[in-house]
Amino acid sequence: MHIVLVEPEIPGNTGNISRLCAAEHLTLHLVEPLGFSIDDKHLKRAGLDYWDLLEVHVHPNFESVKEMLKGRHFYYNTTKAVKSYTDVSFNEDDVLVFGKETKGLPEDLLLAHEEDCIRIPMIEEARSLNLSNAVAIVAMEALRQTGFPHLLQKSGRLFKGGSDSHEYL
Repeated sequence: MHIVLVEPEIPGNTGNISRLCAAEHLTLHLVEPLGFSIDDKHLKRAGLDYWDLLEVHVHPNFESVKEMLKGRHFYYNTTKAVKSYTDVSFNEDDVLVFGKETKGLPEDLLLAHEEDCIRIPMIEEARSLNLSNAVAIVAMEALRQTGFPHLLQKSGRLFKGGSDSHEYL
């Protein structure tokens, strides 16, 4: 599965999304212009030490993303959509597209792909959710629907006295 951020502006959000992508085996695509440098300390800090686990591509424009991921289904996340993300049947190779924090995705892009626009339900008075939260919500639903491919499926155990203790509850 692929996450596309079109012109992200806030390094902390992109760092959080990078960590999500690394931990959940999602490929991240960043579409320029970026509102920060890839070397930004806030970006690196939010991603912690997960950078070596992340597959990330930086694209000069959205056309480059479409060319690279040709043949896959693109979903455009916007507060303007009619269809909820929970009304979609996701597949493992889908592409989830998100816009910049201040403006979202360009109107012409949304109009050209209206049938593939999805939203997260929220109260009418709220403009939007934080970008990293929105990506996590939609990505985890897509992963849930597809059976969490490529992810460790093990049961954990709770330990009395913390994880260093081996006395099981």
